[in-house]
Amino acid sequence: MPNMPAPLPQEPDNQDQLLIQISDVFFTYPGSEHPVLNGASLALEPGSFTAIIGGNGSGKSTLCKLFNGLIPHYYSGDFEGEVRIAGLSAQDSTVAELSRKVGYVYQDFENQLVRPTVLDEACFAPLNYGLPDYRARATRALELCGLTPLATRFIWELSGGQKHLLALAGALSLEPDILIVDEPVSQLDPQHARQVYEVLRRLHRIYGKTIIVIEHHAEFIADYCHDVCLIEQGRVVWQLPVHEALNRLEDLHRLGIQPPEVTQTAAALAVLQHAALHGGEQNQQDTVDSLQGGQLNQQDATTYPITTEEAQLYFEHMLSAPIELFGQHKQPEPPPQAALPAAESRTVISLKQAALTYRTIHKTDHPVLRGVSLDIAEGERIALVGNNGAGKSSLLRLIAGIAKPTTGTVSILGQDTRSVSLEQLSRDVAFVFQNPEDMFIEDSVYKEIAHCLNKRGYQGAESTIERMLRAFRLDELRERDARLLSGGQQRRVSLAIGAATTPAVMLLDEPTANLDLATREELISTLQELEQHVRTVLIATHDMQLVSRWATRVIVLHEGCVAADGTASEVFADTALIQRAGLALTQTMELSASLNLWPHCSDPAELAARIHRILLAKESLPHGARPQLV
Repeated sequence: MPNMPAPLPQEPDNQDQLLIQISDVFFTYPGSEHPVLNGASLALEPGSFTAIIGGNGSGKSTLCKLFNGLIPHYYSGDFEGEVRIAGLSAQDSTVAELSRKVGYVYQDFENQLVRPTVLDEACFAPLNYGLPDYRARATRALELCGLTPLATRFIWELSGGQKHLLALAGALSLEPDILIVDEPVSQLDPQHARQVYEVLRRLHRIYGKTIIVIEHHAEFIADYCHDVCLIEQGRVVWQLPVHEALNRLEDLHRLGIQPPEVTQTAAALAVLQHAALHGGEQNQQDTVDSLQGGQLNQQDATTYPITTEEAQLYFEHMLSAPIELFGQHKQPEPPPQAALPAAESRTVISLKQAALTYRTIHKTDHPVLRGVSLDIAEGERIALVGNNGAGKSSLLRLIAGIAKPTTGTVSILGQDTRSVSLEQLSRDVAFVFQNPEDMFIEDSVYKEIAHCLNKRGYQGAESTIERMLRAFRLDELRERDARLLSGGQQRRVSLAIGAATTPAVMLLDEPTANLDLATREELISTLQELEQHVRTVLIATHDMQLVSRWATRVIVLHEGCVAADGTASEVFADTALIQRAGLALTQTMELSASLNLWPHCSDPAELAARIHRILLAKESLPHGARPQLV
């Protein structure tokens, strides 16, 4: 992390005055019958670090667009209520005036990038405000975001994650009092995601900035935020300290918001212990099945841990004392035997020394993929992981035929992508893009899903469209323009478009970005349902939870080469690889490792069941799991 520049002198604030005050705001977008903000009220003090959470379409992004005056000055619609920002009435102030105080990194952040090079983009805002030190401000912002080495690069040369960091740098260049970031880590690898949050933390601690994030990743909320606002149907349901907020499990589950994995593990263990005390073996098995299905309720007033560090102490204390339930003294059961390898399937995708090089505007070659050789078999579930710029999206584009290999070959179902038209190849390969809006060409959700089915004359198109609308919770949005939906809703539309044709090969680029828990679970369920129709699925992702739960094979890319290829357990066991490739263990994996449980558990329900078995003496306790006894 680069050193933080020395704090600039600031005018003293009146700490007794609320920095943000929203009172009874109603707002309805044109064409919608229901208000997206429905009497929303919120008050934030100077220097807060607040997470705004809620299900997709709950009004989170719309609420934050009040802060810099985009609503009501830019977005048209029916508006009522009062908004005051740093003592100014948002209704009586211009967007330009409010933008000096409020920096905003939007969910569709690429629309913020308007200049050709990285340094030009960072200079753009302060230069347009006529600030004489615009270049110094831009340089500081790039340094904060780790983009200084890329200052002369063109925007189109950057990866999606690098563009996200640049949008953040552009917002920081005006050194605003309030910084809003909509989905800070949705397209960043885990290490760059931490970098973004460390930047936000330092801005908060050193500069005293007020930070507001719209976030689905509860682990980052637990580690960095101080308080949490829950939005439901356009209203602020509650505003609580982070520990209390992330323990509101019933509220979170009801709205499809995933608590931290360690919180889920502790709550799941409490459910299992309750079932063990009040029922027999069958009751416990039913409980395990329900936990695997995501059903989780608060068992008592216990406060569960929300960070890995808290959870390690919590479970080590629990495991340090002998626990006997019902006076049982059972011998540990032997570990389960490894499953026999599955029968070999035919190769669906084959890459032989495939390389991809772009010609830059300076007429130099920029290699993106360097001699990649892979054989991917029918029925495999592949996760492509690696840091931003590693080549994941480029590899998907090669497989889809959107890009042709500079050298080497790529074949799909025996078809060489260089000799087959893109239209013909697209009948076998569906590509769901990283930016959902890139897939939208019609004026309603229904027409978007129907477009390809009708154009190619698919049988049963009408029933398929209805099934996709139901599966992705799009029924009520069928007549809405997809480009006007929230980011999470757009993601669901793009997935429905890709899934509708039941292709032989399905490629998904960051499919879980911006999704709430309910939609994320629907994605996994839909992928499982499609297995009998889709021969192979490849997902490029930074979502390590998805990798550990879904993938049968993990391919790690680093600097355009295959750095590792194996199971999730094999990949995540290589500490040096994780550091080098920008990966990170999930909370469940970290906690499994800290308790010396091997192999690492893939999800909270599995880890809770494993700990429960140890407490019942059905499984031996690893010595390293209770180091205080060593």
